[in-house]
Order: sequence, then C-alpha cells, then structure tokens
Amino acid sequence: MEGVYLTWLITALAIGVILLPFVKPPWTRIYVAGFIDFIRRYWIHVSLLLIIYNAKDFLDQVDRVIMANTGLDMTPWIYAIEGDMVLWVQKAFLNPLLTSFLTHFYVIGFMVICYVSIFYFAYFDDRWMSDRITLSIFWVYVIAVPFYLFFNVRVTGDHIPEMQTLAYNLTPEINDWFTRIDPFTNGMPSLHIAFPFTVWLCLLRFDVDNRWRNYRYLLVGYILLTAFAIIYLGIHWFSDIIGGMVVGSIAVRVSEKTQGVWIYLDERTINSRLTAVLTNPRQVTRFLKRKTGETFGGFKRPGSNETGAVIAVLILLIAATITWDLTHQALPAGGVEVPVDVVAADGWVVTLDDRPEGALVVVHDLANLESEIQVHQPLMDANSSYDVGGGYLAMANTTDLFVISLDSPNNAILQLKVNNSDYLSIIDSSLGVIIAILSAGDLTLIDLQGNTVIGPDIIADKVLILENSGDELAMVLASNPARITFGIIGAEGLITQALNHSASESEDEILSGWGVPVDSENATITDISLTRDFLAATVNVSATTRLVLLERETGDSYVIGDPKYPAFDPHLGHGLLVWAAKEHLNPINPSTEYTDKEIHLLDLSTNLSEVLTSDEYDQWGPIVLENHIVFSQMNDDGEISVEIHQRVASLKPYSSAVLQVGVIFTTILVLINIFQRQMEARVDSHEEEE
Repeated sequence: MEGVYLTWLITALAIGVILLPFVKPPWTRIYVAGFIDFIRRYWIHVSLLLIIYNAKDFLDQVDRVIMANTGLDMTPWIYAIEGDMVLWVQKAFLNPLLTSFLTHFYVIGFMVICYVSIFYFAYFDDRWMSDRITLSIFWVYVIAVPFYLFFNVRVTGDHIPEMQTLAYNLTPEINDWFTRIDPFTNGMPSLHIAFPFTVWLCLLRFDVDNRWRNYRYLLVGYILLTAFAIIYLGIHWFSDIIGGMVVGSIAVRVSEKTQGVWIYLDERTINSRLTAVLTNPRQVTRFLKRKTGETFGGFKRPGSNETGAVIAVLILLIAATITWDLTHQALPAGGVEVPVDVVAADGWVVTLDDRPEGALVVVHDLANLESEIQVHQPLMDANSSYDVGGGYLAMANTTDLFVISLDSPNNAILQLKVNNSDYLSIIDSSLGVIIAILSAGDLTLIDLQGNTVIGPDIIADKVLILENSGDELAMVLASNPARITFGIIGAEGLITQALNHSASESEDEILSGWGVPVDSENATITDISLTRDFLAATVNVSATTRLVLLERETGDSYVIGDPKYPAFDPHLGHGLLVWAAKEHLNPINPSTEYTDKEIHLLDLSTNLSEVLTSDEYDQWGPIVLENHIVFSQMNDDGEISVEIHQRVASLKPYSSAVLQVGVIFTTILVLINIFQRQMEARVDSHEEEE
C-alpha cells in the first residue's frame, strides 16, 4: 500500500510541476532555485497545510470510535431525500476504463489541486493570495470537523444495496490504503469539493488583476470532473457536494475576517521577532503584557464581540466534553489485578485473576463494576477452567468441579471430582442447565445433579474446540480440524460443514510477496462462536488467520474483514459479531502503529462494520452482551485490565454537570449577546443619521 501511495504522490508532484507554465502569472518566470526558496519564504504556510493534512488521520480515528459507540448515522436521512440518484449515474456510465481513470484522478487530482498547486502562490511570491488561500483551507477543515464527528454520512456504496464502491475495490492495494486512511463515514461535507471550491472562490474574489485566470479556469474543470467522479465511484452523495460548496463559502468569509493573524505569522518578520525574544526578553515580556491587556481589556466593559468569544469558548468546552466521553465509554472492572481470562453472560462478568497470593475467580455484576462478589470456589491457578451462564458459575481445577448459583454465591450446588478439566461450558438447553467438560479432548455432559447426559457420538475422536447454542453443539474434531462438526444434546448424530476461507488470487499473491504463502490444504480452525443463525470461526491458513462467517440457513460462508490480516477471538451475540484484529500489518515492514490488536464489530442486520477501539493499546477477547461489550486490554506499561464497554452511549455524571452548567450559561450569554448587538446597531444607526 506504501507503493501505491508513493506512486500517486510522485505523479501528483510531477503534474504540479508540468502545470506551472500554464497557470503562472504572465510576467513571471520559472527557475529551479525557486522550488527551494519558496519554502524558506513561506515555511509557516507550508507547515499549516501539513498540520491540516496530518490532523485528518487523528480525526478519523476519533470518528471511528464515536461512530462505533453512538451509531450517529445520518445516511438514512440523506437517502430519504436523494433516493437512488447516485446509483443512476453509476449505472449509466459504468465502464472499467472509466473506473480506473477516475479512481486515480480522485486521489492524484486532489493532491495536485489541494496541496501541490497551493504552493504556486508561494513559488511566485504572491503573498496576498497565499495568506488568504492558506487560511481559507484551514477554516474549511475546522468547520468540517463537527460534521465529521457528529453528522456521520456513509459512502454511497456502503448504503445503497446495488451501489458499488468502485474506487475502494479497484485493487487489493488500493482497498487496503483507503481502509487504512478513511473511516467511510465522513462524507458530509465533501473535502474533494470544499478545498478546490474554496481556492476558486478566493481567486474569484481576491485575484483583482486576473494574474491567476488560467488557474481559475483549470479549477472549474477540476471541480466539475471531481463532482462526477465522487458520485460515479460510489463515494459521495449530491448533498455532500452541496455541503462542500457551502463550507467553502463560509471558510472564505471567515478567513477574510481573520487575516490579521498574518501580522504575527508573517515569515518576513518572524525571524526578527525570534531574535528579539532571545536578545531582549524583557522588552518582549512588556510587549506581551501590553498586548494581553489590550486583548482582554475589552472584557472589563464587554460588548457583543467579547460575549460572542465567551459563547464560542463555552461551546468548544461542551463539544470537547461530549467528544471525550463518547470516545471513552469503556470502564475497567474494579478489584482485578492480573487478569488471565474473562467470560461474561447474562449481566455477569467473571475474571480469572492471577494474584500473587494465588489465582482467584472474581465476579462482577454489570450494575456495579466497582464491587467484586465473593464466591465459593476451589483452589484455582492460571490454567484452571470456568464459565458463566444461566445464572450459574462453573469452576474446575485439575481435580474438582464446583458449580454455584450466582444468586447464592457462597455455596456450591454441585461438587464433583474431575480429571484435568481443560474447558468448561454452561449450556442452557431444553433439558435444563448442563455442564460440558473437555478433558484431553474427551467430552462429558452432566446436569446439575451430576448425572451424565447423552451427547453426540464422538467416542473415537477428540474435541479440539467446543461451542454451543441451546441444544446445538459446534465442534472442531482432531480428525478433521478444517471443518465444523454439529451435534445435538440428547442425540448421537453428527453433521459436518466446510467453511469457505478463500480470498481472491490478488490477495493471496500479496501474502506470498510478503513471504507468507497461503496453505489452504492444511488450514485449521482455531476458534468458533455459535448462535442459532450464524457461526463465526477463525481459520489459520499459515499466512494469516481469517475470520469466516457462516450463514446457517443458507449454508453460505465467506471471509469477513481483510483476508490479508490476522483475526482473533470471534464472538456472536445480540445481532453483532465482534472480534480482535491486527489490520494493515505488513510482516516484512511492520509498523508499530499496527502491531496491537483492535476490537471490531459487525452489525449482522446491516452488514456494516465499525472499529470499536482505535488506539495504541492491545485489545483482545471481546464478548457481546445485551448492553455491553467486554474485552481485555493491555496498556503501554504492560498492565492488563478487563474493560466494560457500554453499547448505549451515555455521559458520566461529571460530564452531565458540565453540560448542564454550560447550557444554562450559554442561554444567558446568547440573550445578552442579542441585546448587545441590537443596542450597538441602534447607536451606529443614530450616528449615521447625525
């Protein structure tokens, strides 16, 4: 994916240079030294544009988490207005050559117009235009941020069933690049329209001598072709284009009012200011005190401008508080010191905590995560097995099995001798609660009275992995580790099911190029999760571990997520599939940014996926509950915690208090501001009459 991006970047730079003779002012000339000199003369402008470019990556990470936590999806409203108009455009012009051309134009053209060509003004030393266009681009991004965080609009190819995301799926490398840099939910407004439209407006408004006339004409053609491309490629809606133009218009107006910032950021004088700071700090201190006094002096007798500034600060604080809480919905379970593993069901979270004094099963009620519940348990160690479900907790060491009711956690309702239990599962079947025990691959089923229950006939085989849904059992057997074997409690028959873990040839070729070829013939299933309608499994194909979803009604199975990158710990429940994954990790050139696992979720009703976590921490073992997702997490210091993520976004008490106070004060200040503006307008009107 680095090769694709590098090719696009080099091409954009080359096109930018080729266009220089066409767009330059008539009386100017091109010289090689100018390519270096303009950076010295406009290094603050260049830095500001680079900051904007890199800030988008951080914003996209925040956007991913907010979208996963809140589901703030406005796409259905956009679709209700527009219907299938974008689909009509795509169907009318669909052509492979056009798709390939517009995909590359979509990326390269954006780089040329929005980043490379902005430096034209600096290269030809047009400071008047450089100041206005750079600041306008800055304001475009600032104005777009609230939309991207709280007005999520998905790409058209993700929402309209027949619509194809042509650009994103042109090749695996391109798909991987887009997946890494784009959350696919920040369509409104379209920056592909907003940025060039802003530059065009600046030229239309401020280029009084028409020195940039050719460039202005070029922008018109680019904007029209881009508008068609983003519709045709299955990326944007018509509304996104309108939003881009509106944001661009506002940005130009705001930049005109804030041009005074260049008095302090002018590269021609900033060096002398830096020299003054170093050689005469007292004079600089006096200057700063005077300027601070002038700036804040107006607040002694505030007018509408000062009140407006306070309102803006309050709104920013409220927005920051909301954003922080929406991106920090997970809370650690209290009292857990060194968690080894965690299971959860029916509002209970149970952790095996390997404390210095000995391993201990720690139970939490989701209604009270701070207090742990003491339970009667055998002597446990880090390899002990346990499970929770149906209001019961089963625990086993190498010799003893305890089953307790969580309504009465201090007494065991069943206590049996076992022989090296490797795995326990509590099954809520039609025959009542049953405990499944795996010991060296042998499966035993018992009820709460300790009686053996009839199960599938696997006497001559070994069970490697076991999952259940009601009376149904899904197993991976030692004799056939690449297939799922289904059985039923109370019956002996077995059914086997193959899983389709294949990917496209181009995806497999990429893995081979990384030195990790796919070995489909020796694939093995490493983990499974089962519900009545679906089965999810991770399949080791040597090169990677792929996540496969089986639709049990149809028997169809297919890979979920990117087949190049490893997936772990699938879990199904409450209409969701969650898993951990290491995405974008190239084993030849691993980036530390992608070495940790992140939690992903797929809404099975809409087939839309989100990234629940997007940070530098390592997360794994997600479990879906009705209103929560539980997972394990390791921070930078190697400390492991059990995180409880609320599926329904809510604000913490301190945040609610901040918001309530902020709303009250904002209401009062808005009323004062309106009064002030009316009084100031009346005074101005009276002075004009005189």
